[in-house]
Amino acid sequence: MNPTYEKYKELLSRLADVQYAQALLNWDQETYMPKAGADQRAQQISTLSGIAHNLSVSPELEEVLLKLENDNTLGEKEKRNIAQSLKNFRLSKKYTQVFVEEMSKAISEAFQSWQQAKEANDFSLYAPALKKLVALKREECRIIGFKGHPYDAMLDQYEPEASTADLTVLFADVRTQLVDFVKQIAACPQNEDSFMFKHYPADKQWHFGLDMLRQMGYDFDAGRQDLSSHPFTTNFGPKDVRVTTRIAEDNFNEMTWSCIHEGGHALYEQGLPVSEYGLPSGEYVSLGIHESQSRLWENNVARNLPYWKCNLPALKGLFPENLAGVTPEGFYKAINKVQPSLIRTNADELTYHFHVLIRFEIEKALIEGSIEVNDLPLIWNAKYKEYLGLDVPSDALGVLQDIHWSHGSFGYFPTYSLGSFYAAQFYRKAQKEIPDLEAEIERGNMHPLLEWLRTHIHSKGKFYTAENLCINITGEKLNFKYFMEYARVKYGALYPLQTESITR
Repeated sequence: MNPTYEKYKELLSRLADVQYAQALLNWDQETYMPKAGADQRAQQISTLSGIAHNLSVSPELEEVLLKLENDNTLGEKEKRNIAQSLKNFRLSKKYTQVFVEEMSKAISEAFQSWQQAKEANDFSLYAPALKKLVALKREECRIIGFKGHPYDAMLDQYEPEASTADLTVLFADVRTQLVDFVKQIAACPQNEDSFMFKHYPADKQWHFGLDMLRQMGYDFDAGRQDLSSHPFTTNFGPKDVRVTTRIAEDNFNEMTWSCIHEGGHALYEQGLPVSEYGLPSGEYVSLGIHESQSRLWENNVARNLPYWKCNLPALKGLFPENLAGVTPEGFYKAINKVQPSLIRTNADELTYHFHVLIRFEIEKALIEGSIEVNDLPLIWNAKYKEYLGLDVPSDALGVLQDIHWSHGSFGYFPTYSLGSFYAAQFYRKAQKEIPDLEAEIERGNMHPLLEWLRTHIHSKGKFYTAENLCINITGEKLNFKYFMEYARVKYGALYPLQTESITR
């Protein structure tokens, strides 16, 4: 036993305790906290942010890390942990406690303003708090430093080693390949999905959502589900991973995809090594990889025919009138209807990436300063018209729809598309390595897939970079072709497209 390494583990465990306590206050803020508690909650979270920052840059931690940096007795996992922690330490050292607390308070204020503005359908109620937050984010880019574009500093917080230049190339592929493909689908007769918008009582939806989570393998002894205005997953260690959903009684899609999407995130967190609590080896690789888990379950599994051959009978038992005469094939077509829409979280899996592209372009311009906060509604509406052909009727259905900016999460949105592209590549590999995978899914047996993900992704923690993890699993780095091949095969069968022969 290396006593210095044990001290390192102790220090990081203590830091994790404070960070997870802060996360618990954030979770409560978005689920159960009364409105009157907002100001004090902002102060409480700010205080914990300052404490966590002090722990992350303490002289004691620095001494331990520098001592371990060149310790040749450490194993590969331990060396990787120290390298990651040193990177985090040197980054944290660039911030002052005053800046950290100011940022935390600004985020809490922005979140409250966003909630009020969305409820009132009035962006002007949100704009002052968002201006303050954007100014701090621009300052943060200067504090961190960047090689190419200031937005690189934001990206690195969510997708380490990603660059604005690389993402610009990736989204160029989205524009040149996916846009034309969606246009071909738009020219076809549209799938029938009206039965998805009948009256579905909330309590029955809620219990069906819980059943879907259990079937996936979500451990309710190590988690729970609640309601929130914007579905999310949060964790306080692998033994306490919580999800939220939202329910619309006139739209069955809301609950269904929220539960499965957040369930995919939660399975990743529940699969991280418990013994590595607080260490990089007990953390997820990147948000792109994290998103690959939610998108894989949501799209590759649950938007596929075998899943509903298994689950539609139980759903029809709950809603016999709504689903009378609906076959698994008919349900499959309905949930894969491709049609431009205003709300990102409700978008089909193809036009979804246009929503992400819009946010990527706006965030990049906002951080570099070529647009300002007051410009956002007009720019947002213009891009929705350009990319999706839609007129945005209100702020609530437009620029106010996402929670991310109120959290200060600039640089987060591109990981949604990265996740879908990783998911297609990972699922292709899983199909090759798991015997009769889709037959198992049709039987309701998700265990083989979950175990494959546990073995190849969840248990690895942050041992690999996202790129190296992808290479380790599939033999190559992220390749957009797998998503396009998946899309052409699937939607070539769902719609009568005039395309070249489609092969898997």
